[in-house]
Amino acid sequence: MEQQWQKSSFSGAGGENCVEIARRGEEVFIRESDNPNAIAIANRGKFAAFITGVKAGNFDHLL
Repeated sequence: MEQQWQKSSFSGAGGENCVEIARRGEEVFIRESDNPNAIAIANRGKFAAFITGVKAGNFDHLL
């Protein structure tokens, strides 16, 4: 079954350098549009925890 990928609302107008996600059951697939064959997989709970951490600034030191 082919995943339906959704681009981030922060993606550029040209569609480059986009984070994309897809869901199948309890799995969430994450990829970057310029390397679509490299896919990270997480369960929904871990993905939600990651998003919470991003919003809280827990990864800002990596920028």
